[in-house]
Amino acid sequence: MDEFPILSAILLCPVAAFVVTLVIPGRQSGLIKGVHGIFALLSVVLSMVVWARYDTGWRENGDVDRFQMMEDVPWVPDLGIHYILAVDGISVVLTLLNAIVFLTGVLSMWTLTLRVKEYFLFMAALVFGVFGVFLSLDIFMFFFFYEVAVLPMYPLIAVWGSTRKEYSAMKLTLFLLAGSALLFPGLISLYFESGGQTWNMLILAQEGTFTPKFQVFVYPFLYLGFGVLAGMFPFHGWSPTGHVAAPTAVSMLHAGVLMKLGAFGILRIAIDLLPSGAAYWAETFAILATIGIVYGAFVAMRQTDFKYVIGFSSVSHMGIVLLGLNVFAAVGAGDGGSDGLNGAVFQMFAHGIMTALFFSSVGFIYDQTHDRDIRHFGGLIGQVPVAASFFLVAGLCGMGVPGFASFWAELLVFVGAVKVFTPLGVIAIAGLVFTAAYMMRVFGKAMFGPKNPQWDGLDDVGPWSALPRVVLVGVLVLFGFLPSVIVDVIRSAGVVSHSGGM
Repeated sequence: MDEFPILSAILLCPVAAFVVTLVIPGRQSGLIKGVHGIFALLSVVLSMVVWARYDTGWRENGDVDRFQMMEDVPWVPDLGIHYILAVDGISVVLTLLNAIVFLTGVLSMWTLTLRVKEYFLFMAALVFGVFGVFLSLDIFMFFFFYEVAVLPMYPLIAVWGSTRKEYSAMKLTLFLLAGSALLFPGLISLYFESGGQTWNMLILAQEGTFTPKFQVFVYPFLYLGFGVLAGMFPFHGWSPTGHVAAPTAVSMLHAGVLMKLGAFGILRIAIDLLPSGAAYWAETFAILATIGIVYGAFVAMRQTDFKYVIGFSSVSHMGIVLLGLNVFAAVGAGDGGSDGLNGAVFQMFAHGIMTALFFSSVGFIYDQTHDRDIRHFGGLIGQVPVAASFFLVAGLCGMGVPGFASFWAELLVFVGAVKVFTPLGVIAIAGLVFTAAYMMRVFGKAMFGPKNPQWDGLDDVGPWSALPRVVLVGVLVLFGFLPSVIVDVIRSAGVVSHSGGM
């Protein structure tokens, strides 16, 4: 273990914010927001330190393993449960993603006045769970953090949301609990099939731990269980509904990081531990992912609510992530497989930042107008030019325009898909036409064209409220022009797939 447990420090940032908030009187809302802002910023700094310390050349350095900065403390030794935290190139990237969305989410809710204390307590719990999932190497702890991340969504939407918020919160919760109902028996079976001695992913991933027959049977439980949270078709219905009802920062966390937990679980547990089962089912689930890409984009074209457009856009973009993962599951690190994996993880990061910018921009407009119907707007670029510009940047990123991070992520996935599942790759690429169509439709109706004089008095984004949006734009542009910075880290994860090793 390193002298300073930096991964535990990251995990404790939202915990510290939670504990300090508990002792602050609810009426001191400014202090509560400041506390969360400080600890969110600290999590970003620590995540950047982890990125800097991570050795991407571990293959050439015999003293360094793929998983680094490991912390291993027995928790319930009799059941083989350990508190194990570590990072590889994939979790390094996603940990930074969560920290960035945490910070920008806090800043985006700076004007919140309703039950501020309770809101930030639930938000801290959600962020804590997400950090735990990305850092855990013990399946039991992974599932514990996974549930901690999911459960706060119900009160966050039901209390602070809008637009049928109780219905949306209940629908989201029921879908995610159904996913957990599939996950739990699958995870338990891994423990008992391996001899009932350990939950350690590094040990369970060793070749020969699980028979091919067992893998083929159990893999769908894990994929579907995690896939529900990833917004996979046809179990995506909870996601757009939840997006519409959630308050701004919760939508940012929901689309930005929570959906990534499902995709990460598929990769870290389902594919890594059951490679033979992953290869067997890869084409089937790749077909569903491709349908999700096209379906999500097509339905987004028909929406009139800003948030529904972004919600179905997320279904489409997460389909790209799942397609990339299935390309990797089919052939491992072979021709096209590494492209699929690298693109899928890059897309998780790019989509997380992009949707955070989307919802932050829409939230700013909604807070003043209390209206999200695209048909009720027009010429916003002339009324609130800064706010509209942030939305336009997010839209261009969603369209995969070169110069933004998502361009490289989608390119890698589509290159891998065409190599491995040629017809599906071609269909997925054709689906980009629908993506461009629904984005241009929103641009034309709401951002440009004749002004609606009803909104002439809107306040534009000021320097303080612009800060979180500028951060998100900066990240999208940075990795859009320097994609190798993030791809090299992802590639260094070195998942070797079908040998069953980690």
